[in-house]
Amino acid sequence: MAFRVSVISVVAIQFAVLSLSLALGGNALAGDIVLTPFGQSPDAMMVKVVLKKLGQDARLEKMLEADGLQGEKALIIVVAGSSKGLGEAGIDKDAEIARVQGVADAAEAAGVKTLVMHIGGKGRRGTLTDLFIEESVPMADAVIVVEGGDYDGLFTELCTESEVELIPAPSVRETTEPLQAVLVEWGVL
Repeated sequence: MAFRVSVISVVAIQFAVLSLSLALGGNALAGDIVLTPFGQSPDAMMVKVVLKKLGQDARLEKMLEADGLQGEKALIIVVAGSSKGLGEAGIDKDAEIARVQGVADAAEAAGVKTLVMHIGGKGRRGTLTDLFIEESVPMADAVIVVEGGDYDGLFTELCTESEVELIPAPSVRETTEPLQAVLVEWGVL
């Protein structure tokens, strides 16, 4: 009798979890997405806000390391260089490149999809950001760039060379639709 009650309880719990998942529209659970900046700018926080509008509570780790992945389905690398941010983090550009490359390598080894985003447009471009862009695009499974961010064709060139899909967005606010489409395509949402 105790075994029968136990089996019925397990089935009831599984049904409740499935029902809740369907009620939430099949959205990703907390822990399915991790964000990290590449260049230590605050732009990753803006992407976290966009994800929140999609009903996602992504984990933001400013100094995510390769061993910091926790079984997520997607890694979002938000690229924009900030000398001030690097200084506050106590690292230089070379250490930042090594950190993010290590994370991307670990994500690939774990079967985690990697999305690179540049949401700062032309205003966030410069020598430091361009260095990080050149390093990040080959790590990506897809790239979303806000209008103006590819004013000189750098993203287009790098994505073509790396055979990575480049997805434009008119503004930060309008990254919601392409971000959602990518995450749905990858089975995260």
